[in-house]
Amino acid sequence: MSFTGKTVAFHTLGCKLNFSETSTIARLFQEKGFVKKGFHEAADVYVINTCSVTENADKECKTIVKGALAKNPEAFIAVVGCYAQLKPEEISGIEGVDVVLGATEKFKLLNYIDLSGKQTHAHIHNCEIAEADFFVGAYSAGDRTRSFLKVQDGCDYSCTFCTIPLARGKSRSDTIENVVANAKKIVKAGVKEIVLTGVNIGDFGYGQFIDGDIKKKKEFTFFELVKELDSLEGIERFRISSIEPNLLKDEIIEFTSTSKHFVPHFHMPLQSGSNVILKKMKRRYAKELYAERVNKIKSLMPDCCIGVDVIVGFPGETEEHFLETYNFLNSLDISYLHVFTYSERDNTEAVLLPDPVPVAERKRRNKMLRILSAKKLRAFYEKQKGKELTAVFEYENKNGFMYGFTQNYVKVKMAYDQALCNTPLLITVGDFDEEGNMTCFLREPAQVLTLN
Repeated sequence: MSFTGKTVAFHTLGCKLNFSETSTIARLFQEKGFVKKGFHEAADVYVINTCSVTENADKECKTIVKGALAKNPEAFIAVVGCYAQLKPEEISGIEGVDVVLGATEKFKLLNYIDLSGKQTHAHIHNCEIAEADFFVGAYSAGDRTRSFLKVQDGCDYSCTFCTIPLARGKSRSDTIENVVANAKKIVKAGVKEIVLTGVNIGDFGYGQFIDGDIKKKKEFTFFELVKELDSLEGIERFRISSIEPNLLKDEIIEFTSTSKHFVPHFHMPLQSGSNVILKKMKRRYAKELYAERVNKIKSLMPDCCIGVDVIVGFPGETEEHFLETYNFLNSLDISYLHVFTYSERDNTEAVLLPDPVPVAERKRRNKMLRILSAKKLRAFYEKQKGKELTAVFEYENKNGFMYGFTQNYVKVKMAYDQALCNTPLLITVGDFDEEGNMTCFLREPAQVLTLN
């Protein structure tokens, strides 16, 4: 069937990994003749890549499907990804959905496209998650000035609150050679920043798919990958996405502090500052190790940005446990928090634990930590005022301004100039504007960095 001239639109929920996979699926569509549209536009096909972490996923999915059908009632609607793997029957019951694809089938979506008319019932194609034993490389391109490069998938950890192993399967990795090859393609496309992403990227090297075979033992380490990528020519920055504190080894921190391309920015999930709760969560570290990692980073890179994931309202979390978390976070030299309110998930151990925290109390604790996060971010930004840093700005014109990020993840704004977008610029960090954004200005005379 010819798809030349047909249109397709994509909507992605969740993490950077999902964005890398959506972009790869989009390229497959374009290779078959599809024209990519914005999700707010009328299209022949709408693809929704779902997330298992998103709260109220069913309600959210229904709203997105309804919005797509409002643009084109006859459009073919495909729902794929993590939530589609976990709850395919639930999604198939949403009016207007034509096909539901799980973990192993989403990259084969083109095989299931049928533009002859709406389906009476949604078709489901997914497998037992144990069958998700292969690796599909992916990277985002064309959407932003940075690219998300998938290096790892799945997880062998058994955190009691998490559904990701059920949605994505066992830990498995790309090879170093394939990652480097994909990075070179991204560089060739003119991208200045690559974000390494996966479910548990510090676990890179397990389950590598080599010569059609999954290798059960660890073939390489994440540190080896980092060193190999740092020698790549033509790239301005590599940024490491979320990495477990027990897998962020001293050698990685030390290398980053002197590397050519890896930037001073780490995002480490903590989840709780109480060892009692960490044990109930089956996390693989104590809070003392987390503090050691933060202190190590800051001793070598004082201006490094450190982001933290934390969950409030986990079953059995008393007020004392929460305050222990709050005070621990307050004591750390961190930059911002991603705060998640615990929600019960089917087929997890945590859903069976006693002493659930009332929902209203969960929300109160969430608000307290979000206020703390704002204070931490403000303090971090204050320390950057007057410093000369490198910024790369996005193409989007927002009311006459453009926004970008420095190497240590400070978001800055400057008067819009398209010629300066996606270009590494030497800037001086200014002050906060009336909306709380950080201003900046080019060094005089303006200096543009030349890459190797």
